[in-house]
Amino acid sequence: MTVPNTLTPQNMDSVEPVWFDRFRVEEAEYRYQQHLADQHSGLVVKEGTSSILNEIARARQNIQNSLSFPGEGLQVGTSVGGTEVFARLSTLEQENKDLRKITNDLKALVLKLESRVVSLERGGAAPTNSPAKPVQKEEEDEDDDDDDDDIDLFGSDDEADAAAEKLKQERLKAYQEKKSKKPALIAKSMIVLDVKPWDDETDMSEVEKSVRSIATDGLVWGQSKLVPLAYGIKKLQISCVVEDDKVGTDFLEEKITEFEDYVQSVDIAAFNKL
Repeated sequence: MTVPNTLTPQNMDSVEPVWFDRFRVEEAEYRYQQHLADQHSGLVVKEGTSSILNEIARARQNIQNSLSFPGEGLQVGTSVGGTEVFARLSTLEQENKDLRKITNDLKALVLKLESRVVSLERGGAAPTNSPAKPVQKEEEDEDDDDDDDDIDLFGSDDEADAAAEKLKQERLKAYQEKKSKKPALIAKSMIVLDVKPWDDETDMSEVEKSVRSIATDGLVWGQSKLVPLAYGIKKLQISCVVEDDKVGTDFLEEKITEFEDYVQSVDIAAFNKL
């Protein structure tokens, strides 16, 4: 920016003002504010220090007073809560006495038990010796009574034993008869057989007729149906109920395969216990 050498009323408005001493003013203001802050902090520290010193001085004075007049402190404490403290002390003393009494009683009881155990271990038979004679006397009296009634008692025992044995035999006989009359449980099974023919020209009605012609004790034939296999061939699926002790699967397979003109093979499709 170019400043004209001469200032005239015409060019005064076009010249911008410049503050060359601004940094000096700012520095002076900063120092002033710092001075104020130092004075304020020193005041606070001084006040805080004075209050702490006062508290310390007061505490020292209280300690000195307590040391100088110990009776006054004791008198104050006694007057404030003396009654309650004495009551508690008396209660504690009474409880202490009771506990001591209970402890002494328990101790005496334990000592008594220990002495009794020791005496029993050393001479356990001694306490039982005194009543031994009366017991022996009673046994002798009983023996005398037995000798007096010797014959009658033995006769009564024999009769009672005979009656008990007879009753036992009767009950055993009745139980055996009841058990023999009870029907025995018969185990049964349901079997489903697949009977396959030779080809599609086999007459399946004749196959079923031949299978049902097998009859024996414990065999009952059930429902049947034709199940398609392949290429027009069908198999006969027939069910039956058998008694396990009388009829088995081997028996059925052997009997059915005897119809060799119609039957190619026999398979067990299902086997269930009833």
